[in-house]
Amino acid sequence: MSKLETNQVDPASGTTLTLGTSGDTIAIPSGVTIANSGTATGFGGVNTPAFLAQMGSTQTISTSSTTKLQYDTEVFDTDGKYDHSSNYRFTPTVAGKYQVGMQVRFNGAALQSVKMFFYKNGSEHKRTELSQANTAQNQSFAVFTTIIELDDDDYIEAYINASGSTSVYGNNNDNYFLAYKLIT
Repeated sequence: MSKLETNQVDPASGTTLTLGTSGDTIAIPSGVTIANSGTATGFGGVNTPAFLAQMGSTQTISTSSTTKLQYDTEVFDTDGKYDHSSNYRFTPTVAGKYQVGMQVRFNGAALQSVKMFFYKNGSEHKRTELSQANTAQNQSFAVFTTIIELDDDDYIEAYINASGSTSVYGNNNDNYFLAYKLIT
């Protein structure tokens, strides 16, 4: 092995400098800092697939009935992995850990409790329960976020169960369902 010491390396022609060839490993020792003043591409990972969906119309929730939330309006869907028209589910097709979240805004009778669920492959996977989820105006907000590990063929859905009959506002960005892949 030989050692090359220099302060700058420029390509002989064109605008691309290639280090190594396919299959090579470029080792960067511990303690070395890579300073970038240009555009960095291909480093780390990306937080995709990712989506954010909202409700386009108000959804009625029956008392003590576990109900799938119908987030039918996509704000964005980087890879087309959220079904906003029939199943209301996210199937990322890329294995990894995902940050998943939902927020709902209720209208109707004051609610004593709200249970929020993320279903994985059709079964309850994660849940939270909020007690005294009511306000003086009979409008309630509930938020639930977690991290879920998904394989390439898994899917997730958002469900709720309220202690009283209510509705979830539509046409409002207060109601959303989201997920994005974590860079690990």
